[in-house]
Amino acid sequence: MYQFPEGFLWGGATASAQYEGGFDEGGRGRSQLDYIDFIPPQQRVDDQCTDDVSDKRFQAVRKDEASYNLPYRRGADFYHRYKEDIALFAEMGFKVFRMSISWARIFPTGYEDRPNEEGLKFYHDVFDELHKYGIEPLVTMIHYENPLALTEDLNGWESPEMIRLFLKYTKTLIDEYKDKVKYWIVFNELNATLCTPFVSSGMLVERSEKNFLSACHQALHHQLVASALTVRYMREVAPHCMVGSMIARLECYAETCDPADELAVLTEDQINCSFYDITARGYYPKSLLNYFDKNDIRLDFVDGYEEILKAGTVDYLAFSYYMTYVISGDPKRAENPGNLVKSLKNPYLKQNEWGWGIDPAGLRITLNRLYDKYRLPLFIVENGLGAVDRLEDGTVHDDYRIDYLRRHIMEMGKAMEDGVELLGYTPWGCIDLCSASFADMTKRYGFIYVDADDYGNGTYDRYRKDSFYWYQKVIISNGEVL
Repeated sequence: MYQFPEGFLWGGATASAQYEGGFDEGGRGRSQLDYIDFIPPQQRVDDQCTDDVSDKRFQAVRKDEASYNLPYRRGADFYHRYKEDIALFAEMGFKVFRMSISWARIFPTGYEDRPNEEGLKFYHDVFDELHKYGIEPLVTMIHYENPLALTEDLNGWESPEMIRLFLKYTKTLIDEYKDKVKYWIVFNELNATLCTPFVSSGMLVERSEKNFLSACHQALHHQLVASALTVRYMREVAPHCMVGSMIARLECYAETCDPADELAVLTEDQINCSFYDITARGYYPKSLLNYFDKNDIRLDFVDGYEEILKAGTVDYLAFSYYMTYVISGDPKRAENPGNLVKSLKNPYLKQNEWGWGIDPAGLRITLNRLYDKYRLPLFIVENGLGAVDRLEDGTVHDDYRIDYLRRHIMEMGKAMEDGVELLGYTPWGCIDLCSASFADMTKRYGFIYVDADDYGNGTYDRYRKDSFYWYQKVIISNGEVL
């Protein structure tokens, strides 16, 4: 078994919208995610999930919010329980804790000239508590959360005005926390806008004059420019910090050796990696520009964007990895449309309860491919198994989660033995929180069980699962005891 290096960053990952709660406390404003409602399984149409937010649905919730179940407002109550939770993370031995900051807690509408002091203090307190236990914060500046007013006034990231407002926010974060936070990610899963424009970019595509793909890539263009400007500012005032870009990694397999299938995989991979090309190399790759031409994607490019992108390249590449995908050259044959890409079933893999193929070896493959291509340090900042956990006698016997994580960690070790430079590993939802797919508590990922259901019922007390003690041994042994 490969020996993980000294200083490897073991930890866990969360996001403010899904975890924090306290939506109406401490001067926090509303975000667009505060208006995503929970739809019971029996009422979902075609496995409808939170990604499917239409303008009509948004307006209905906005008009009569008291009539809807809005779980992101509750999260898992980190806002009130952060000391308890951080103590539990320390008990597991965390070296790093990935979290995000709520933009609306710092600038409640996004337009304010001065930040909300209560919001700034809350994150100071969180960082101080983490450092008390020797845990490094890994901070995502924006994990899908935009102030509500920016969705309503500007249609989110479709507007270039978002760049100026976001830069005001990110400069505030850097100035305020540069001595407490070493590791940063600017945007969570940049590529997610292509399938979840409301969630990821605060944009209602129905309000755009552009076609769907043009609207999505326009929003992404503004995010990429904003990211580069943020990185450049970080270089100027906090050169000791490391800043990365992040995507949802979509490792794809061709269904057959038919060249049409292989070409489909190549195209998918070029699009997926284009966000690294832009953030790590500083330019739009020709393959993406060709894709724009072939698919009638028209963008209004920001003046001077080429120089901005070149001057704002990142230090490392972060990604989420949950599964791999099988695709065909025939778009009519795609299945499982709830995933980021339309994936055919892989007969060689077992699937979890939501039809996601479990592929530990695919993680080794993607680590090698990304490192071979970019030669930058990599960071796995999301990975994990969503499951329906049962609390019994104050614990959860989640051998299925342990098995999933064990096999993925083994493949990480093999990739590092192959020569991949890997900074750390932060499994998703290290404590139970609202899932992104359905804004529910039924689908759980954590090492720590939170006593809450899909409707906010429960004590919100915390319970250690079997995986808690297993991961504790993994960290203490630096990956030797699996």
